[in-house]
Amino acid sequence: MAHYLLIYDLAPDYLERRAAFREAHLALAWRSVERGDLLLGGALADPAAQAMLLFQGEGPEAAETFAQDDPYVAAGLVTRWRVHRWTTVVGADASTPVHPNDR
Repeated sequence: MAHYLLIYDLAPDYLERRAAFREAHLALAWRSVERGDLLLGGALADPAAQAMLLFQGEGPEAAETFAQDDPYVAAGLVTRWRVHRWTTVVGADASTPVHPNDR
């Protein structure tokens, strides 16, 4: 299974406007967690200009579908989104673990 980062660029007034959409956004996110697609998600702080969500799967489809269904995207709180495959090599959940002696 591979890892995929869903990266959001957030509108300048994201923090002021998100309350109206937050419950629906969080419900979508927790359903993704329950399916095993979403591992972690949250906004970067100071400034809250971007957010990142870490997905796992055979392909990027779960992350792409999440963005397409996200109320934050529909409401314009997200000005741009993209999905990148992330080759994780260190950590208990790395998709392609590499240890120092594996060379």
